[in-house]
Amino acid sequence: QVQLVESGGGSAEAGGSLTLSCVASVTMYSSYCVGWLRQAPGKEREGVAVIDSDGVTTYEDSVKGRFTISKDDGKDDGKTTLYLQMSSLKPDDTAIYYCAAGGSTSCREDAWAWEQSYNYWGQGTQVTVSS
Repeated sequence: QVQLVESGGGSAEAGGSLTLSCVASVTMYSSYCVGWLRQAPGKEREGVAVIDSDGVTTYEDSVKGRFTISKDDGKDDGKTTLYLQMSSLKPDDTAIYYCAAGGSTSCREDAWAWEQSYNYWGQGTQVTVSS
């Protein structure tokens, strides 16, 4: 059973920084995809950034150069800690951010940005950026 537990988030002023974390029980699988999607009020959930089991990353265009996704496999306990370091925040970054996990195909170029590509979800954490 894959479990995702998020932490972090909160409020920041424009130009500020926040870091999100997610403990994901996925490393028992030989290949996987984990990442962050966000949902702003009145909008569909969209991909922000993903990283696969080999460490290959993909970013949504509006966050490139501002957000960094990384993972720390740490101990051999079947878990990895996923991070999203967000800097130069903008009011448009305001949303609920979800940690998500799926098989390796979830990280495909034609799949990663879409909600239906993932099987497992964290509880979501609010990020609010004020101008």
